[in-house]
Amino acid sequence: MSKSLTTEQIDTINRYNEEQRFKYCIKEIVANRTVWILKDEHGCVMLNTEDDDCVPVWPNQEFAQAWATGEWEECVPEPISLNKWHSRWTYGLEDDELSVVVFPNEREEGVVLFPDEFDFELKKASR
Repeated sequence: MSKSLTTEQIDTINRYNEEQRFKYCIKEIVANRTVWILKDEHGCVMLNTEDDDCVPVWPNQEFAQAWATGEWEECVPEPISLNKWHSRWTYGLEDDELSVVVFPNEREEGVVLFPDEFDFELKKASR
């Protein structure tokens, strides 16, 4: 389990632009070998763009937890091992025609990738 982030670290990371958030997220997921999602009794939380239904992913439990407010206050952060993500989630998301939104900010903005693109970025960073 990775060590908790300080409030200062969280504040700094929350000021990152989309590209910095993306790079940080990939690096953290690979370092901790864990992808964080939010889920409720119906399954995993989704965001909708104009073109895609997306599964948001976060680099750390703290950032996923910070999203569990308002309409999502019943949601809980769920860790998924990187191995399980590669072996099951990438194909499952592709089959369901879902995309991944990487580390969305509080305005629900983040880099949107197809599951195989996200998988590629994770594998590239693992080398």
